[in-house]
Amino acid sequence: MGAGIVGLAAAYELQLRGMQVTVIDRAQPGAGASSGNGAQLSYSHVQPLADAGIWRQLPRLLLSPHSAFRLRPQWDWQQWRWGLEFLRACNRRTSERSSQYLLALAALSRQRLEAMLQAERLDCDFSRTGKLVLYDTPAGLAAARRQMQLQQAWGCKQQAVSAERCLEIEPALQHCQRHIEGAIYTPDECAADCLRVCQGLQALLAERGVRFLLGTTVQGFERQGARISAVKTDAGAVPAQQFVLSLGSASHALACTLGLRLPVYPLKGYSITLDTAAAATPRVNVTDAARKVVFARLGRRLRVAGMAELVGHDARISPARIQSLCRATRALFPGCSDFAELRPWSGLRPATPTGLPVVGRRSDAPENLLLNTGHGALGFTLAFGTAAQLAELLAPA
Repeated sequence: MGAGIVGLAAAYELQLRGMQVTVIDRAQPGAGASSGNGAQLSYSHVQPLADAGIWRQLPRLLLSPHSAFRLRPQWDWQQWRWGLEFLRACNRRTSERSSQYLLALAALSRQRLEAMLQAERLDCDFSRTGKLVLYDTPAGLAAARRQMQLQQAWGCKQQAVSAERCLEIEPALQHCQRHIEGAIYTPDECAADCLRVCQGLQALLAERGVRFLLGTTVQGFERQGARISAVKTDAGAVPAQQFVLSLGSASHALACTLGLRLPVYPLKGYSITLDTAAAATPRVNVTDAARKVVFARLGRRLRVAGMAELVGHDARISPARIQSLCRATRALFPGCSDFAELRPWSGLRPATPTGLPVVGRRSDAPENLLLNTGHGALGFTLAFGTAAQLAELLAPA
C-alpha cells in the first residue's frame, strides 16, 4: 500500500527476492511527498529535528514571521499528542541515539539504492558531488562541529571548512562569502530526482509482473482472526498473504481502522524547481542552515526546498513560502536562473516525533501486517534501507 519512493523501494526489494507483489495507490507513482522533495540523499546528515537545541530556538521558531517552522494548531488531538512527544524527544540522549541508528540505516540505504541504479540504469539525474552545510555564526558552526565529531565516531567522513574553502569547493557561492562563517563538508553525498526514480521503478516492476492498482483508494481491511485476509478498496477487495503499509502521512488514519496508533503526523514542506544558468548554478549540494533551505542540482535544473509546517493535512501551496525560497536562492546564487518558471510544490512528509521511521511488525497489529512509514524529510535517503529490512523479514535470502 503506497507508490511513493518508500513503497516502491519495498516493492523492488521484494520482487527481487522472488515474491509476487501488488502495489495499491490512489495516485500515480511518486505523486505525493516524493515528487518535489529536496532531492538530496543526505546519508551523513541525518540528525533528527528533535534535538536539545530546539529549546533555545523555540521562541524564534514559533514567533518569527520569517521562521522556517510554522505551527497552526488544529482541533486534532493527534497533532497535540505528536507535538508533546516531539518536545519530550528534544534531549541530547534521544537525539544521539536516533542519529546513530539513522546513520546505520542510511548506510544500508545507500548500498541498496546504488546497487539498484547500477543494475537498472535509471535516468534520474543522479550525481555524487558532495555537500556543503553552511553556517553564518560562530555558535552555529561550533554546534555543527560537535555533531560532526560525534558522527565521526560512528564512521562518517566529514570535515569543517572555512568560508574560503567553501568557495574553492563551490565557486557559485562567491556572492555570499561575507555571510559564511564556515561549513561542514561531506565529499561523497549524492542527489537525484526522486520522482524519476519512482517512475522508473514503476515501469521496470510492471515489466517484471508486479501488479499496479493506481487510482485506487485503500478503505480498510478484511480480517480473519489475528490476520488480514484482504485490503478493502473502492475497486473491490485485494487478497494477499502479507501486507505492507507505506502510505506516508495517510498511514495513521488507515492504521486507526485496525485500532492501531502510529506516531506519524504530516510535516509540510515546499520546493521550487528552476531552469538553470549553468555557470552560476551550484554543482555541489548546498544546505543553508540559517534559512533551513537545501539546494540540489538535477541536470539542468536546480531544486530548492525547505520549511517545516505542522498545519495538519493542508497541502495548499503558500505563495509567501514560495517567495521565501526565491529570496533564499537569490541571496546565495543570484545568477543561477531567470526565475521565469518556479514549478512550486508542497508535500506532506510523514514524520515521527523522534525522527525514526516505523518499520516492521508490531505486537498489537495483525500478524501479517508490516509497517513502513514515518520517514519524515529523509524518505528518499532511507527508502531502500527500510526496504531491505522489510525484505529480510518477509523473504530472507
